[in-house]
Amino acid sequence: QVQLVESGGGLVQTGDSLQLSCEGSGRTFSISAVGWFRQAPSKEREFVAGIGWSAGGTYYADSVKGRFTISRDNAKNTVYLQMKSLKPEDTAVYYCAAGERGSYYLNSYDYWGRGTQVTVSS
Repeated sequence: QVQLVESGGGLVQTGDSLQLSCEGSGRTFSISAVGWFRQAPSKEREFVAGIGWSAGGTYYADSVKGRFTISRDNAKNTVYLQMKSLKPEDTAVYYCAAGERGSYYLNSYDYWGRGTQVTVSS
């Protein structure tokens, strides 16, 4: 079992930066792939960024490439999502998820956090 808790969300202005954290517990977290997803009101949950267990492989949705950076510190059981140049369209609840194999798809992940709200005002 893996438990995930997101933190770091908040209300920011366009162009601001924000860092989200996903703290995992459970013996397999450090060897799990982790992904960040987001869901805006009335929209489907979408992939944002992913990272392999060794942190050697990262991948991003086109909409955030160059602005967001995913990283992990396995010693702290934490995955981060650094977000820069935020836009109103980045407003959503952000979720982290963990699974044996990461991908762009929701069903690749077995464990999910409850999410943290990010609101970007114009």
